[in-house]
Amino acid sequence: MTGSVTQDIKTVLHPVSGPAGAKAVCTALLDVPPQTGGTSYVGFEAEGQHIRLVPGDAAQGIASPVASWHVPDLAVKPAGVTAAGATVKEPAHDVGGGRLVATVTDPDGNVLWLLQDR
Repeated sequence: MTGSVTQDIKTVLHPVSGPAGAKAVCTALLDVPPQTGGTSYVGFEAEGQHIRLVPGDAAQGIASPVASWHVPDLAVKPAGVTAAGATVKEPAHDVGGGRLVATVTDPDGNVLWLLQDR
C-alpha cells in the first residue's frame, strides 16, 4: 500500500502567546538554537523532532500542543481516516517550504494534523 502508511509523529506544534517570546525558553530547554523563525512561528530541530512555536489559536486547533502525523501522501491518507469516521476540517494545502498540511477531526472532536514533506 504505497502512500498510505503513516510515518510517525515528528512534529509538535506548541501554542504560545508570541513565538519570539518563547524562543529563549525553548532554546535553553533543547540546548539548540532555532533553525527557522519569523513572525508566524519559530522552529527547532532536536534529535529528529520538529518543535514549532506557533501563535495559539483555538479556531485552528492549536489551543494546546498538537502532535502532527507525517504521511507520505496527502492525496491518500485523508480518505482513509475519513472512511474510518474522521471529518476533513481543512483540506491539504501548501504552507511553504515544500510542506503540505491537512487537518481532520476525529469522532471526539480532536483535531489531527497531517503533514507531507515534498
